Amino acid sequence: MASRTKSQILNREISWLYFNGRVLQEAADKRNPLIEQLKFLGIFSNNRDEFFRVRVATLNRIVKVGKITQGTDYNPKKILQQIGEIVQVQEREFQRIFNAIVTELADHDIHIINEKQLTPKQGEFVRKYFEEQVRVFLFPLMISSFKDISSLVDKSIYLAVSLESSDPEIKPDHALIEVPTRSVSRFLILPKVRKKQYVMLLDDVIRFCLSEVFFLLGYDKYSAYTMKVTRDAELDIDTDVLKSFLEVMAESIKQRKRGNPVRFVYDNSMPEEFLKLITKRLDIRKDDPIRGGGRYHNFKDFMRFPNLNHPELEHPPMPPKRHPEITLNTSIITLMKEKDIMLHFPYQTFRHVIDLLREASIDPKVRSIKMTIYRAAKDSSIINALISAARNGKHVTVYLELQARFDEEANIYWTERLQEEGVKVIHSIPGHKVHSKLLLIRRKENNENALYSMVSTGNFNEDTALVYTDDGLLTSDPRICQDVNNAFHQMESAYRPYKYKSMVHAPFNMRAHFISMLNYEIRQAKAGKEAWAIIKLNNLVDTTIVRKLYQASRAGVKLELIVRGICVVIPGVPGMSDNIKGISIVDRFLEHSRVLVFCNGGDPKYYITSADWMVRNFDNRIEVACPVYDKKIQKELWDMLQIQLKDNTKARILVGQGEPNTYRKTKGKPIQSQVKIYEYLSGKKM
Repeated sequence: MASRTKSQILNREISWLYFNGRVLQEAADKRNPLIEQLKFLGIFSNNRDEFFRVRVATLNRIVKVGKITQGTDYNPKKILQQIGEIVQVQEREFQRIFNAIVTELADHDIHIINEKQLTPKQGEFVRKYFEEQVRVFLFPLMISSFKDISSLVDKSIYLAVSLESSDPEIKPDHALIEVPTRSVSRFLILPKVRKKQYVMLLDDVIRFCLSEVFFLLGYDKYSAYTMKVTRDAELDIDTDVLKSFLEVMAESIKQRKRGNPVRFVYDNSMPEEFLKLITKRLDIRKDDPIRGGGRYHNFKDFMRFPNLNHPELEHPPMPPKRHPEITLNTSIITLMKEKDIMLHFPYQTFRHVIDLLREASIDPKVRSIKMTIYRAAKDSSIINALISAARNGKHVTVYLELQARFDEEANIYWTERLQEEGVKVIHSIPGHKVHSKLLLIRRKENNENALYSMVSTGNFNEDTALVYTDDGLLTSDPRICQDVNNAFHQMESAYRPYKYKSMVHAPFNMRAHFISMLNYEIRQAKAGKEAWAIIKLNNLVDTTIVRKLYQASRAGVKLELIVRGICVVIPGVPGMSDNIKGISIVDRFLEHSRVLVFCNGGDPKYYITSADWMVRNFDNRIEVACPVYDKKIQKELWDMLQIQLKDNTKARILVGQGEPNTYRKTKGKPIQSQVKIYEYLSGKKM
């Protein structure tokens, strides 16, 4: 059963592993097409790497300094042990699933083969490809002269190569070769043989051609085994006041590349003596996290497994639709003046946001544009639209978060690019991140300032908007727009508190506000009146809020949770959480929107927010929760939530009502909520 503390709160790291287990379930779910199953293996692998780089790294730091937090029953060493046990079980399941998928792909005439299975003709093709496309990127490191583990690149895979010669005068040696997946595709598609298609991994291409790498040294016998090192990715922020924050972040990113190893993974067919040699040369100790695995690592690359003209092996397309009220050649600003509009990504197109910015950039009445950017797309149309606006004489201000984990380098690049074009760029200070997703357009109308806003649950990023479910409110409502304006003033004035009329703001009052909302439901329940709340989040971790949810449950408040990731609440415990039901939905799109609805005495209050219920969101981030006033949009959100609460295909029951990751089953026809929501927003009858 779940690991609990005395306060009946699930450990967050264990809860996260349960979440990643749901991703692994999708890889095994035969209702998913085969190539989609492979992609879920890639997502699972990528998630796990980040977990080790951040959460396991943090636990290791706590153990190292002997610091115990979160109560006396919180034992980091024990948590690390539990993590190791769960990861081992999941790894065995991972390998089983991968082998099963490879076998099924062969039934569809798609064969993943290695260097020992090549025909002579295929061998010629591979050698030619290696010579023309791969060899130039290979720079072996000889282990006999290897000195510094920090030279190994985080997130890269290496071939550990044993070199021998039939010439007794040449002594055996060993080398490391980085597999250059940043420069060359991980997958090589070989020529078809009749109906059969063949795919080879780059690792095996290099294995097949090792003689061409080491021929000058006289070796003629080679064995190669995959390995990789995962590093601590937490940034140590320098507090030197003589440096700009941009300089501080740039230096911190360089330090990350030399972070301490938090995991060493290797091919478990590697001979014991070779393994000992490598771990000694890399200064990896026995008490470090070391794990034997299969022949291949870095399965994140399988998220981009090549399309082999088998449409039946991938999900049928669900192209984003236009919002029904934003027709072609419509002024979005004029529409916003008339009514509120809620965009739902990826069901509806993100192009509407780009069109809005484009319109604002050329509208002669628009005076200024302000925007927060947390993660931008690689080739960002959002950034280009803002640059265009600056070139057209608009006052453009961008609050660009340099501390967006793993996007720091990209955001430093965008900072320089925007500043070159005259855009005012504001950065955060250490200890606080701007995580709110806000856009404000100021327009001169009848000699007065008119404000137009967008408040979103997700990033202004056209790439992630294709796979993340998010909600974005377009509005000219002065109650919201003035608060958005205040939020930007606050960011520009070192976080001086402002009084908000409608929005809820972190780190100032968000936790207190939602506790107050729950307290009202508690009073209603105790008075025998209707009392309930629906809470949809990515993560629910904050212990103060969790205890309030338990108090509400005991008072009779009906609580329904939809939490994709970490949830430390344990629903369904008699006398504690009887009135709490919880599900997690993992499907083809990443559930990312945060939507909150409170009964509020029969006049429900609706909020969308960028904030999860976590300590970091409440106390260390600039976040907003925005009320939704429009009754039509409220109905839309309600209908979508009800569809999700009825999901009996991709919903799992949160721990407490069953074993981890038990599929939720109900009577009646199958309901896959993401498909149903797509149909609902497309105007199809339900």
